[in-house]
Amino acid sequence: MAILSKADILKVSDIQRELVAVPEWGGDVWVKGLTGAERGQYEKSILTIRGKDQTINMAHIRAKLASLSICDEAGARLFTDADVEALDGKSAAALERVFTVAMRLSGLGEQDVKELATEIAADPFVVSPTD
Repeated sequence: MAILSKADILKVSDIQRELVAVPEWGGDVWVKGLTGAERGQYEKSILTIRGKDQTINMAHIRAKLASLSICDEAGARLFTDADVEALDGKSAAALERVFTVAMRLSGLGEQDVKELATEIAADPFVVSPTD
């Protein structure tokens, strides 16, 4: 296998997209995996920080990931962070379908959320509110 240079790595288009059938919405949507920055944004958005206490905030967890992952054919986001509450008012089954694909394409799993919570419990400064 070849040894990659910085230029080799940076020029690769490595964000996967998948067309997902969402019958509740009457069609298909493109779902993309998250970039490293988007994953960090998502993980930060599901944390509730109160002083030294940090917990996983399950509110809008599926809609937040859907807003970051639903995209057009070129991979551009269709929704903004301001659309999260509106998305959360949509079918739970539809959101779950998009959420599951987005998690897989982004390399996220339930274990990742549990590990994040464990890391925070062990060291509350792992995730800073100013990151």
